[in-house]
Amino acid sequence: MADMPNAIMNGLEVLKINNDARSLDGLSSVESLLPKLASKKHKIWIIVGLVVGSLAAVVFIALCYCCFIARRSKTSPQGHAWLALPLYGNSQTMTKNSTTSQKSGTASCISLASSNFGRFFMFQEITDATNKFDESLLLGVGGFGRVYKGTLDDGTNVAVKRGNPRSEQGIAEFRTEIEMLSKLRHRHLVSLIGYCDERSEMILVYEYMANGPLRSHLYGTDLPPLSWKQRLEVCIGAARGLHYLHTGAAQSIIHRDVKTTNILLDENYVAKVADFGLSKTGPALDQTHVSTAVKGSFGYLDPEYFRRQQLTEKSDVYSFGVVLMEVLCTRPALNPVLPREQVNIAEWAMSWQKKGMLDQIMDPILVGKVNQASLKKFGETAENCLAEYGVDRPTMGDVLWNLEYALQLEETSSALTEPDDNSTNHIPGIPLTPMQPFDNSVSMIDGVTSSTDDDGEDAATSAVFSQLVNPRGR
Repeated sequence: MADMPNAIMNGLEVLKINNDARSLDGLSSVESLLPKLASKKHKIWIIVGLVVGSLAAVVFIALCYCCFIARRSKTSPQGHAWLALPLYGNSQTMTKNSTTSQKSGTASCISLASSNFGRFFMFQEITDATNKFDESLLLGVGGFGRVYKGTLDDGTNVAVKRGNPRSEQGIAEFRTEIEMLSKLRHRHLVSLIGYCDERSEMILVYEYMANGPLRSHLYGTDLPPLSWKQRLEVCIGAARGLHYLHTGAAQSIIHRDVKTTNILLDENYVAKVADFGLSKTGPALDQTHVSTAVKGSFGYLDPEYFRRQQLTEKSDVYSFGVVLMEVLCTRPALNPVLPREQVNIAEWAMSWQKKGMLDQIMDPILVGKVNQASLKKFGETAENCLAEYGVDRPTMGDVLWNLEYALQLEETSSALTEPDDNSTNHIPGIPLTPMQPFDNSVSMIDGVTSSTDDDGEDAATSAVFSQLVNPRGR
């Protein structure tokens, strides 16, 4: 019995040194665990190595690609890597199909949907066309930048608008201009030929308008003044362009900067609306306006838009009303040098129009040379455009019709005083012989017709209505 405690103790010792490996040797059990610990550390190092190696491979591939692109751009002078502007959605939605410029062979990353953006010009082509932006070729300076006359390799004259980095108008206006003009094509809108965004430049290339802005033909230059008929035709052309903007697209476009410097004349004095950098897509069918920050030119701003920051097509109508008064009175929209009541042409001209004395403030060159019925209709049209509230203003289509009517009155008056069938003023469809009694009520002042009573005005109006009814005359 004396050995029993020892036996029990031995049993405990066996249990104590026994391990999961069924080893009775404590040292050997520790050594058996070492391979497992080593294998785990080995796996961790393998994973770390794989991650580091993958990252190194990606970086190496990226560096090789960048070097390849840089080398290609240096060795190929005609190559140009251009990031397409996301004009029709974001860059992820644009198809990365490149189109090659037929003239320069420049590849540009442009989507198929935007292939009508026009030609992409390299900066070198622009400098060659403008003789390195020669100041003698300067056409004008606007909010976006300076405009130069240029000549392309094929002899085509163009207008080159170079963005000023310090201008308030920047990349947003640059994009808007390209987007709008790439979707719009109309005889009375200035066409965009192409653009350049190389070397951080923002350059737009337009068709060249030989006779420049309308304002230059009204005041401030030595250019010969426009006749009343020419002024009416210019206003009609601009109205057609604006009417197309408001109604010609799936969703209306509001110009937002209608003024005489943005109405350009080509070699035939055909008016075209220009400068779409501030343009805005109009309200949807279920909306009455577009809420946006006020932008435009002082003197032409719609007061309702200015107060409420609610933009509509009628804002363009108001601005166009200011243009009409500017055309008639040949003075700036705002002139702070004048007495207070005359500073704003809209307020000043409206006060005379409401008194029926608009002829007292018209361009002196036109005095005695304008048919009174035509002038009356013109004044009424301008007055309606300048109504305080947009709901009271006409649509651009109504403005266009009234201006065409004023032109018909002027042409009818000229035709009635010149019965020669070979006269260029004769309007086919209007019988001149039966209207001879009307000649007795028309006096000649310095070789120009002037209506002397209301009967003559009514006769001219009747003749115009007969012209409007006759489809051949329209």
